Amino acid sequence: MIDYFALALTHGLLAIALLGLVRRGDLDADSETPAASEGAGAPETRPETRREARARRRRRA
Repeated sequence: MIDYFALALTHGLLAIALLGLVRRGDLDADSETPAASEGAGAPETRPETRREARARRRRRA
């Protein structure tokens, strides 16, 4: 036999969590990055690759 209380409790808690996420305002807004706030004149930087990071660490050591 299915325990209807357990099903109702877990689904109710999931619904409450979902409503909490939907009501958050910061999930809909994009965060301001420092490069974006400086305007179009900001230089484009690309993320460092693992190989470049490893080489930089070796040079420091």
